Amino acid sequence: MADQLLFLTELMGLPVYDLRKRRIGRVRDAAIVPLADPFRVDRFLVGGGWAWLTVRYDQVESISLEGIQLSDENLTPYHDDEYLLRLVRDLLDQQIIDVDGRKVVRVNDVTFEIRQERGNGVRPHTWLRVLEVDIGVRSIVRRLLQGLLPARWIRWLQQPVPPNSIRWEVCNIVEPDPQRRVRLNISHASLEEMHPADLADIVEELSPEDRGAIFQTLDSEVAADALSEVEDPKMQAQILESLEPEKAAEIVEEMAPDEAADVLGELEEAASEEILDEMDEAPESEVRELLEFREDSAGGLMNTEFVALPVSATVADAIAALRSADDLAENLNTVFLTDEHGRLAGAVPLGRLFVARENSLLREAAADTLISVSVHERQDRITELFDKYNLLTLPVVDEEGRLQGVITADDIITVLREK
Repeated sequence: MADQLLFLTELMGLPVYDLRKRRIGRVRDAAIVPLADPFRVDRFLVGGGWAWLTVRYDQVESISLEGIQLSDENLTPYHDDEYLLRLVRDLLDQQIIDVDGRKVVRVNDVTFEIRQERGNGVRPHTWLRVLEVDIGVRSIVRRLLQGLLPARWIRWLQQPVPPNSIRWEVCNIVEPDPQRRVRLNISHASLEEMHPADLADIVEELSPEDRGAIFQTLDSEVAADALSEVEDPKMQAQILESLEPEKAAEIVEEMAPDEAADVLGELEEAASEEILDEMDEAPESEVRELLEFREDSAGGLMNTEFVALPVSATVADAIAALRSADDLAENLNTVFLTDEHGRLAGAVPLGRLFVARENSLLREAAADTLISVSVHERQDRITELFDKYNLLTLPVVDEEGRLQGVITADDIITVLREK
């Protein structure tokens, strides 16, 4: 099997021979055309004299550590093509995303499988299929020794070192240029299947330019979840600033209002206004209201997404309301009761709904003690209440006692971590 493998470091500098076995130059780079075949090395760029020539994959008779033998000498001068992914220029030493390992890695080398095509009316030729990218010590050893020792010696010396590589199909290339992303057929669809926390970890390892490139192509809901998981508020703001206002607005709209307000609060006022102006009226209004509160107050911490029902509601009404609020289900643990003026009148833990009769009044299942805070309550006092009463949710009311929002234990954990 080893004889059927070739490394990029070995390919670079390989002599290329014409039909008469005369050397016409050496390989300087190799390229894939992802739109045609994302695995096949489609072109070899050969340096000969003052110009580079292009060798197509179907013009190659054989490939070995001794060189490349051509079966066709009809070569053309190399001209840069934006549809080409050049392996030395665009991949070697670059950061890429390992989708399976959920991490950012640096490419030290590339492993190819040597394949041969024979018969079926196609001219016999030999071509390279990209198998994996190499990221470990073994590939570093190859690069350090390349040119100093024969390739076969290097292969023998590296045997004790365990390989460390990533399959090509799970590699995700980051390309900042949106036009080139299209031409190279680069998609970040595989990233959208990751847990938002894993995606946030990856984003935090990338350069600012690459972060923007990732978020520009992600589904807005996925991007919103990932942005919420990015721990550094300044980095969150930088990501939004790197995007077009329309895309930034789409992402902010998908975030919880309190998280959206926190992120926009980190931006310059002009940048924040530009994004708000692109948002739909309802989410924009919610976020603007939250931005009016001090960051360290209950109003600055609260989330305006909650489930509230009138005091006359039944358990069946509550269950129906919960079913229609499935987008809140992940963080929902309490249903609130309000009177005819919108004033907070009670709180019902979700667990009590499962043991209550559907036709009974919801207020009969309400907690005995109702604890709430004013929108102006300070952060330290809120933390004390969560600790003292082991709260999961704390309702926030205005001066008239009307329910304005809720603070969750997750919000408090975030506050404590930031301290």
